[in-house]
Amino acid sequence: MTHHETSIQGLPRLNEPAPQFTAPSTHGQISLSDYKGKWVVLFSHPADFTPVCTTEFVAFARRAGEFEALNTQLIGLSIDSVYSHIAWVRNMEQNFGIQVKFPVIADLSTDVAQKYGMLHPGASATATVRCVFVIDPNQNIRAMIYYPLTTGRMIDEVLRLVQALQLNSEKGLATPEGWHPGDKCIVPPPVTQKAAEERVKSNYEVVDWYFSKTDA
Repeated sequence: MTHHETSIQGLPRLNEPAPQFTAPSTHGQISLSDYKGKWVVLFSHPADFTPVCTTEFVAFARRAGEFEALNTQLIGLSIDSVYSHIAWVRNMEQNFGIQVKFPVIADLSTDVAQKYGMLHPGASATATVRCVFVIDPNQNIRAMIYYPLTTGRMIDEVLRLVQALQLNSEKGLATPEGWHPGDKCIVPPPVTQKAAEERVKSNYEVVDWYFSKTDA
């Protein structure tokens, strides 16, 4: 087995337990297990005091209350030191008037980054790429997104993703392209011929036996 194959097999996978960690942060030592019972958005950035990362952190900080309302904890991460994180957080408050109130992990050992597949040598030998992991209250990974170093993330999409996953957990519904809260949702298709025949006679908004919509 090649090193590449070993690395791929070691990456986190959807609907499997999130890798546990304990790490230093701007809020002191934190562990993933501290947040059991809450949703978690764990996101990495390449480096402190860089312009694209700064725009992302300012945006996350401004929207933090919306994540809190969804019982969701934001956790940032890079392989910078905790002193660098503290200085950067203070700098953002001075320059942009925004407080970063969520913890930022200082992963100098790269332990967390390696567990979550955040280090991509083809992109950078010294920095984490822009990853987003959505972890549910049972601490299973429900979504993963990887962005290149040059492209900032859209916080609206991360928020929408959390809302869609929570809807699925609560009601078993799927969400179509472009879905936002309040839009109609997709009813999972029937898996037997009898159920398919019953579906076309149901009160759902039926396009065909496999394609039905409903209000959340």
